[in-house]
Amino acid sequence: MDNRDISKIRKEYVQGELEIEQVLPDPVRQFALWMDQAIASEIDEPTAMTLATVGADGKPSARMVLLKGFDDKGFVFFTNYESRKGQEILKNHRVALVFYWKELERQVRIEGFVLKTSGKESDDYFRSRPPESQVSAIISPQSAIIPDRRHLENRKMEYLEKQTGEHIRPANWGGYQVVPEMMEFWQGRPNRLHDRLRYSRKGGEWVIERLAP
Repeated sequence: MDNRDISKIRKEYVQGELEIEQVLPDPVRQFALWMDQAIASEIDEPTAMTLATVGADGKPSARMVLLKGFDDKGFVFFTNYESRKGQEILKNHRVALVFYWKELERQVRIEGFVLKTSGKESDDYFRSRPPESQVSAIISPQSAIIPDRRHLENRKMEYLEKQTGEHIRPANWGGYQVVPEMMEFWQGRPNRLHDRLRYSRKGGEWVIERLAP
């Protein structure tokens, strides 16, 4: 394939600014403010985030997942514990998250470590999912190699033929909570002189510092 020069594709950032004096002292509360604004702006998938993990071989991998809740303790998502991300988290509890809201010219980076949510929290969320999504979580061997699409459809049909009543959360599916140790807020500015504010935990307190773009 010939080299494709896409260097001339360019977007100018013009909307906002970000000053230390403007932000809240707690990064999770600042995140809540930005998330509320993203949701109010009716942009597509405001809760979508990149999750980056590292395998035992030191190789990084990343994928999009959906944020399902957050509070002062951390940021929660749900998945198959036996998936690639689950296996990598098992070996290395340190992960990174990235939110990008292009319509608002904003980005949030989070680095921290992962804990499993309680079984009750996983059960509660599983029950809140549409029944078809519950079935998909039960029958899919996430990240495993499968021969074709029909393999999944057959597993689904076999499960539904045997199953009666409520779908039960499988033991290999549940929630993770990312406990933040660093959070960075990025606001696009003209001429690539963007604003970047980093919150870091130091001595049990959050310290805010400005970074060069």
